[in-house]
Amino acid sequence: MTAPAPWDDCVDVIDRPELPRGRRIRVVEILATGTSGGAQEHLYSLLSGLDRARYEAEVIALSDGAAARRIRRMGLPVTVIDCADDAEAVRQLTEHLAGNPPDVVHNHMYRAEIIGTRAALALSEQGHLRPYVVSTVHSSRIRSNVDRDLLRALTRHMDRLVAVSRSILAKLQREGRDVIPVDLVYNGVDLRRYDQQEACCTLPEEYGFAPGSPIVGVVGRLEPEKGHDTLLEAWALVVQAVPAARLLIVGEGSRREALEEQARALGLLGRDCDGDACVGTRRARPDAKLIFTGRRDDMPAVTAALDVAVLPSYREAQGLVILEAMALRRPVVATEVGGIPEMVVDGVTGLLVPPHDAEALAAAIVRLLTDHPLADGLARAGHDLVHDRFCLERMVESVQTIYDEGAAAVAARAAASASAS
Repeated sequence: MTAPAPWDDCVDVIDRPELPRGRRIRVVEILATGTSGGAQEHLYSLLSGLDRARYEAEVIALSDGAAARRIRRMGLPVTVIDCADDAEAVRQLTEHLAGNPPDVVHNHMYRAEIIGTRAALALSEQGHLRPYVVSTVHSSRIRSNVDRDLLRALTRHMDRLVAVSRSILAKLQREGRDVIPVDLVYNGVDLRRYDQQEACCTLPEEYGFAPGSPIVGVVGRLEPEKGHDTLLEAWALVVQAVPAARLLIVGEGSRREALEEQARALGLLGRDCDGDACVGTRRARPDAKLIFTGRRDDMPAVTAALDVAVLPSYREAQGLVILEAMALRRPVVATEVGGIPEMVVDGVTGLLVPPHDAEALAAAIVRLLTDHPLADGLARAGHDLVHDRFCLERMVESVQTIYDEGAAAVAARAAASASAS
């Protein structure tokens, strides 16, 4: 008898009502940007787990990028509407949707909420049935009064909001957007992809580190809210206590150059890194304490090779990369912001530190690099938590339930319209 896979008991599969023969629920996912990020990873995971026999999915990206291309390689249709003018983007999207009206429009991120909702309303104005409008709120960003007012006004024309953490749920309440149903649906991790992942064993060779060097890693966009500048200050302290440790900064973003300059000023790029000689190279200098790797396509294998995974964000909706590290049994250090404490219980499933506190961040990293029993215990507890509460199947089943309810609501509207005429 074959043993059950470790994710099989994550969630009970829901017995869904049968659809008419040949009928699938058509869902159009609107993605604000096709570049890489947490929302894009969420959508990729959702689509990878979606029941394609029941749901016909299409993606509309409001800009092109690596995430859009990655979804296209899944075999799903991806259309890019790359138009900076919102009114023109709404017009193009409405025209596209009118050719094959969806049951559900599912918006991801701020601009998708604006464009997707307006296009759904325009469809109705043209005589089509308005699709069921769902918006998943992925960001903890504090928006301007103008943006908040616009979202609040448009929310009344949506049918459902999805919050990826209790922190986001509270944000929606503060913004006055809880005038329609709001579902809490945590991001999920594909345990088939992460649970049995082999570690990348070539990192020291790739980047010029000595074999056996303790490796700490941060994965995320190089943007101000991700806290890399505090991590660099902390890393200067870490290598004083653990000189052999090396830091991988994985990702791309607008702050790459500024962070490289900060690392150089802190003496972390190596004594031979004067001028531009070391910037953008793949291998670190022999005495470098860190390297900027840029984007990598083998992140599960890279994360599995880390001794400690770090997320030093100043704000974070949930922190999917931390869940992925926990699924891989990696001990984690993260800041106590946003939805992170809903996953990381300090001293139980990881270590939490205040944001902007380089000394506390350094102390937590050093603690995990030097106290191996503690690191192992936190890693095991984090792994078990992901299996119990944050598996992909749980997330997909929750979203599919929303799609089913949305399709039923659209069918009811169609029946009411037919009887009225």
